[in-house]
Amino acid sequence: MSPLVIKKYPDKILRKECSPVKSVAESERKIFNDMLFTMRHFCGIGLAAPQVGISKRLIVASVEDITIKLANPEILDTSGFDTMIEGCLSVIDVAVDIKRPAVITVKGLNEESKIIELKTSGLLARVLQHEINHLNGRLIIDYMSTWKRLKFKLKK
Repeated sequence: MSPLVIKKYPDKILRKECSPVKSVAESERKIFNDMLFTMRHFCGIGLAAPQVGISKRLIVASVEDITIKLANPEILDTSGFDTMIEGCLSVIDVAVDIKRPAVITVKGLNEESKIIELKTSGLLARVLQHEINHLNGRLIIDYMSTWKRLKFKLKK
Protein backbone atom coordinates (compact mmCIF):
# COMPACT_ATOMS: atom_id res chain seq x y z
CA MET A 1 0.00 0.00 0.00
CA SER A 2 1.23 3.48 -0.83
CA PRO A 3 0.46 6.49 1.35
CA LEU A 4 -1.89 9.15 0.05
CA VAL A 5 -0.44 12.51 -0.96
CA ILE A 6 -0.57 15.08 1.85
CA LYS A 7 -1.82 18.46 0.63
CA LYS A 8 0.43 21.31 1.76
CA TYR A 9 -0.37 24.91 2.59
CA PRO A 10 -1.41 27.00 0.58
CA ASP A 11 -3.46 24.31 -1.26
CA LYS A 12 -7.02 25.67 -1.49
CA ILE A 13 -8.69 22.47 -0.25
CA LEU A 14 -7.18 23.12 3.20
CA ARG A 15 -9.34 26.26 3.50
CA LYS A 16 -12.64 24.70 2.41
CA GLU A 17 -15.38 23.66 4.81
CA CYS A 18 -15.91 19.95 4.27
CA SER A 19 -19.20 18.24 3.44
CA PRO A 20 -20.84 15.92 5.96
CA VAL A 21 -21.23 12.25 5.06
CA LYS A 22 -24.68 10.67 5.14
CA SER A 23 -23.36 7.42 6.60
CA VAL A 24 -20.15 5.46 6.91
CA ALA A 25 -20.20 2.93 4.09
CA GLU A 26 -17.44 0.83 2.54
CA SER A 27 -16.02 3.84 0.64
CA GLU A 28 -15.64 5.85 3.87
CA ARG A 29 -14.12 2.87 5.70
CA LYS A 30 -11.53 2.61 2.90
CA ILE A 31 -10.78 6.33 3.23
CA PHE A 32 -10.39 5.90 7.02
CA ASN A 33 -7.94 3.04 6.53
CA ASP A 34 -5.98 4.85 3.81
CA MET A 35 -5.81 7.97 6.00
CA LEU A 36 -4.62 5.97 9.02
CA PHE A 37 -1.91 4.30 6.95
CA THR A 38 -0.85 7.67 5.52
CA MET A 39 -0.83 9.34 8.95
CA ARG A 40 1.36 6.61 10.40
CA HIS A 41 3.63 6.56 7.34
CA PHE A 42 4.38 10.27 7.87
CA CYS A 43 4.67 9.86 11.68
CA GLY A 44 1.55 11.89 12.44
CA ILE A 45 -0.95 11.40 15.24
CA GLY A 46 -3.98 12.82 13.45
CA LEU A 47 -5.21 13.41 9.92
CA ALA A 48 -8.28 14.99 8.36
CA ALA A 49 -9.70 14.11 4.93
CA PRO A 50 -8.98 17.51 3.32
CA GLN A 51 -5.29 16.96 4.07
CA VAL A 52 -5.38 14.13 1.53
CA GLY A 53 -7.56 16.01 -0.96
CA ILE A 54 -10.97 14.71 0.15
CA SER A 55 -13.52 17.35 1.13
CA LYS A 56 -15.51 15.13 3.52
CA ARG A 57 -15.92 15.41 7.28
CA LEU A 58 -13.68 12.44 8.18
CA ILE A 59 -10.83 12.34 10.70
CA VAL A 60 -8.48 9.76 12.19
CA ALA A 61 -6.34 10.01 15.30
CA SER A 62 -4.00 7.66 17.10
CA VAL A 63 -2.52 8.55 20.47
CA GLU A 64 -0.77 5.91 22.57
CA ASP A 65 -2.99 2.82 22.28
CA ILE A 66 -6.19 4.65 21.24
CA THR A 67 -7.15 4.89 17.57
CA ILE A 68 -10.23 6.86 16.56
CA LYS A 69 -11.99 7.10 13.21
CA LEU A 70 -14.85 9.61 13.13
CA ALA A 71 -17.20 10.96 10.49
CA ASN A 72 -19.01 14.28 11.05
CA PRO A 73 -17.26 14.93 14.38
CA GLU A 74 -18.56 17.79 16.47
CA ILE A 75 -17.51 19.10 19.85
CA LEU A 76 -20.42 19.06 22.29
CA ASP A 77 -18.73 20.28 25.46
CA THR A 78 -15.39 21.62 26.67
CA SER A 79 -13.75 22.46 29.97
CA GLY A 80 -10.45 23.82 31.20
CA PHE A 81 -7.60 25.01 29.02
CA ASP A 82 -4.01 24.13 28.33
CA THR A 83 -1.39 25.33 25.90
CA MET A 84 0.88 23.18 23.77
CA ILE A 85 3.07 23.54 20.71
CA GLU A 86 1.44 21.96 17.65
CA GLY A 87 2.73 20.99 14.25
CA CYS A 88 0.88 19.85 11.16
CA LEU A 89 1.60 17.50 8.27
CA SER A 90 0.11 20.12 5.89
CA VAL A 91 2.05 23.12 7.25
CA ILE A 92 5.69 22.11 7.03
CA ASP A 93 8.35 23.36 9.45
CA VAL A 94 5.93 25.39 11.57
CA ALA A 95 5.25 25.02 15.29
CA VAL A 96 2.59 27.12 16.97
CA ASP A 97 1.78 27.48 20.68
CA ILE A 98 -2.01 26.98 20.84
CA LYS A 99 -4.38 27.32 23.78
CA ARG A 100 -7.24 24.81 23.54
CA PRO A 101 -9.82 23.28 25.87
CA ALA A 102 -8.21 20.54 27.96
CA VAL A 103 -11.27 18.26 28.15
CA ILE A 104 -13.77 17.77 25.34
CA THR A 105 -16.81 15.67 24.53
CA VAL A 106 -17.02 14.77 20.84
CA LYS A 107 -19.89 13.19 18.92
CA GLY A 108 -19.66 11.54 15.50
CA LEU A 109 -20.23 8.43 13.44
CA ASN A 110 -17.86 5.50 13.98
CA GLU A 111 -16.78 2.91 11.38
CA GLU A 112 -20.09 1.09 11.75
CA SER A 113 -22.01 4.34 11.11
CA LYS A 114 -23.23 4.41 14.72
CA ILE A 115 -23.36 7.69 16.64
CA ILE A 116 -20.85 7.69 19.47
CA GLU A 117 -19.87 10.21 22.13
CA LEU A 118 -16.37 10.32 23.52
CA LYS A 119 -15.11 12.36 26.45
CA THR A 120 -11.36 12.78 26.33
CA SER A 121 -8.55 14.95 27.63
CA GLY A 122 -4.87 15.64 27.13
CA LEU A 123 -3.15 14.97 23.84
CA LEU A 124 -6.07 13.05 22.29
CA ALA A 125 -8.46 15.94 22.99
CA ARG A 126 -5.97 18.32 21.38
CA VAL A 127 -5.52 16.12 18.29
CA LEU A 128 -9.28 15.79 17.79
CA GLN A 129 -9.71 19.57 18.02
CA HIS A 130 -6.84 20.11 15.55
CA GLU A 131 -8.39 17.70 13.03
CA ILE A 132 -11.89 19.14 13.44
CA ASN A 133 -10.36 22.56 12.72
CA HIS A 134 -9.16 21.13 9.38
CA LEU A 135 -12.73 20.14 8.49
CA ASN A 136 -13.71 23.80 8.92
CA GLY A 137 -10.77 25.17 6.91
CA ARG A 138 -8.83 26.35 9.96
CA LEU A 139 -5.07 25.78 10.20
CA ILE A 140 -2.48 26.16 12.95
CA ILE A 141 -1.17 29.33 11.29
CA ASP A 142 -4.51 30.97 12.13
CA TYR A 143 -3.44 30.83 15.78
CA MET A 144 -0.24 32.80 15.13
CA SER A 145 0.05 36.45 15.98
CA THR A 146 -0.65 38.78 13.04
CA TRP A 147 3.04 39.59 12.69
CA LYS A 148 4.18 35.94 12.70
CA ARG A 149 1.44 34.98 10.24
CA LEU A 150 2.47 37.78 7.88
CA LYS A 151 6.13 36.69 8.04
CA PHE A 152 5.10 33.07 7.39
CA LYS A 153 2.95 34.00 4.37
CA LEU A 154 5.71 36.17 2.92
CA LYS A 155 8.02 33.12 2.94
CA LYS A 156 5.52 31.06 0.92
